[in-house]
Amino acid sequence: MERIIFPENFLWGAATAAYQIEGAYNEDGKGENIWDRFSHIPGNVWNNENGDVACDHYHRYEEDIKLLKELGVDTYRFSISWARIFPEGKGTPNQRGIGFYKRLCEKLLENGIMPAVTLYHWDLPQKLQDKGGWANRETVEHFEQYARYVFKELGDKVPVWITHNEPWVVSFTGHWEGRHAPGIRDFSTALQVSHHLLLSHGKAVKAYREMGFGGKIGITLNMNPVYAASYRLEDMEAAKRFNAFHNRWFADPIFKGEYPEELIKWYEGKVKIPDIMPDDLKTISQPIDFLGINNYFSSFIKYDAKSWPLEALSVDTGKDKTEMGWEINPEGIYDLLMYLHKEYKGIKILITENGAAFNDIVNREGKVEDDNRLDYLYRHLKQVHRAISDGVNVEGYYVWSLMDNFEWARGYSKRFGLIYVDYKTQRRILKKSALWYKDVIKNNGF
Repeated sequence: MERIIFPENFLWGAATAAYQIEGAYNEDGKGENIWDRFSHIPGNVWNNENGDVACDHYHRYEEDIKLLKELGVDTYRFSISWARIFPEGKGTPNQRGIGFYKRLCEKLLENGIMPAVTLYHWDLPQKLQDKGGWANRETVEHFEQYARYVFKELGDKVPVWITHNEPWVVSFTGHWEGRHAPGIRDFSTALQVSHHLLLSHGKAVKAYREMGFGGKIGITLNMNPVYAASYRLEDMEAAKRFNAFHNRWFADPIFKGEYPEELIKWYEGKVKIPDIMPDDLKTISQPIDFLGINNYFSSFIKYDAKSWPLEALSVDTGKDKTEMGWEINPEGIYDLLMYLHKEYKGIKILITENGAAFNDIVNREGKVEDDNRLDYLYRHLKQVHRAISDGVNVEGYYVWSLMDNFEWARGYSKRFGLIYVDYKTQRRILKKSALWYKDVIKNNGF
């Protein structure tokens, strides 16, 4: 059996997000965020569940760091709750809020684990949403203020920063489909939100550089390889549009300083194009140190005249699926990495999320034998290694997720963790996949 060994300084990590694990939703001066509000409205979340307690990480972070240490990870990616720091999104910072993240970072560093911090993982302070949220350009300025404060307080402890997690999801799942907070359903609003998210990213990068820190800063985009469902011209054109919509709409402004021109033309007469000020694209295209990508599945696209506004529809190809209903296509992550390497001139890439939800059970021996997840990770990492061998500059890999958690609109019904969480008792159990991943890290391969 072949041995797969990764480059010498390859970073092995695991990832989480604040609202999904912290709990303590109204403690120590934290303000309400849009997920606190959204999840308390009946019908928005599976089984009317919420993140009020989640994995209680706010109180159990030391126990969770011991588990990270046991896994042997080099780095831990987590996000900061904006409303813990600025309960109203702006104004006077809450010292107890930033104090939690200082203690978390210090404890990670004591254990030889590098903190990688995401500034925004979907939990906008509700007070800012009340004034229009990301559709209001003023929110960009408030984000910059928040970023500057966090850089000042944690910049000496954190060497890797991510401005935003999956702005596509924030924009379109939250403001067009309405399945995520704040639950708005308007495509033009979603486009404006996408522009403001990118602009706030650029301003945060600029602020980080101005403040003179020596770490790395980038952004995380959820990206899928896009394939045409057939060789029919209309399917191939639909796939091109979908790729521009899903991948290039966010990556092109950052790396090329422009939105995809063919998509702007396609939208004309259908939706309102975002308001873009003269220097916005210059700000958005500030040089960054890496691109973070989250990838779970591939998109197979056919032409469909009824699918407004793109006339493009994702189709099922009959492959095995995860519990999320996502088709498993490990070769897709290879194709995606090769595409990004070519399209964006050899950029450095961090895989900031990759993983799978399965129906995990604790067996009679008290173990979780999640061979399906282990197989998913094995096959995807094999393809990541293949891309590295073919010249792609992948610097690290974070499994999503460190532990089972609140899976947004799916509540607690979907488990992504390497660590099983019994939500009633908060007991943690390392799954079989966690023990396998521990060996991968120890051997820098498998």
